[in-house]
Amino acid sequence: MKLFQRTARALAAMAALASPALAQGADPQGAGPIVAALGWMQGTLLGNVATAVAVMAVAAVGFLMLTGRLNWRFGATVVLGCFILFGAGAIVSGIQTTTAVAR
Repeated sequence: MKLFQRTARALAAMAALASPALAQGADPQGAGPIVAALGWMQGTLLGNVATAVAVMAVAAVGFLMLTGRLNWRFGATVVLGCFILFGAGAIVSGIQTTTAVAR
């Protein structure tokens, strides 16, 4: 749980730092290599790595259900985490569309 909280805080801090750049509508000058590196990281984490981790997590939840030792909160967290992980692009584009309409 602490890892999740740390990750959420780190993502919130990165979003706060990125908000001025998003307000301008373009990447700041000299950000090309950083954007490319983050794009590579996103592709890696949302590709085979994320799929493998999600499959193992769902398999663990299924095994716990099979043996009758499932903590339902843990199971719901795993399923919600998979939805957020793989739906992150759609979530962010929806937020960007909403904020663009509000301006």
